[in-house]
Amino acid sequence: MADILVCYGTGEGQTAKVAGAIREDLAARGHAVTTVDLTEVPPALDVADFDAVLVGASIHMGTHQDHVAAFVRDNRQALAARPSGFFQVCLSSAVEDEERQLEAARYIEAFVERTDWHPDRVASFAGAIRYSEYGMLKRVMMKKIAKEATGDTDTSRDYEYTDWHAVDDFAVGFAEYVETELGADEPDAATPR
Repeated sequence: MADILVCYGTGEGQTAKVAGAIREDLAARGHAVTTVDLTEVPPALDVADFDAVLVGASIHMGTHQDHVAAFVRDNRQALAARPSGFFQVCLSSAVEDEERQLEAARYIEAFVERTDWHPDRVASFAGAIRYSEYGMLKRVMMKKIAKEATGDTDTSRDYEYTDWHAVDDFAVGFAEYVETELGADEPDAATPR
């Protein structure tokens, strides 16, 4: 099967959690998967060593992490030469409101424009609010954002909005795309989760 790189930037850990779920789904289909937090890129990491690449980033203050955008710009040619995909994690995806969904789509469009990279597959997943991990100032700020977005303002608990079935569907869809593009045999492994 394929050697797939799943790399990501995460602010509070939810994007890392999503990347881990994607890794499990791809591995369940028989692919070799390397997962890398882009804040700690190994010097020997070469995108050209992989058959396919997924890049993930989270939204904070209306933008994706600078180091993720820099990684994509630095590796744009290698990404364009193989099956690639992008996933983001943001609170806007947690709300069914059409305007919030458009906002999530605009974040992806802005990332594509900022990096001049055109991934083959894209997805946006809802993130989480972890009041228990925030300092006082961030807790107040997130409570205000949550009041407008989800209404979940009880700071005595955390909220996770990620639709794990959507994550699994994206991972399996990307795997199928890679398998088709690379002419790989059908996987022998069972369907994930």
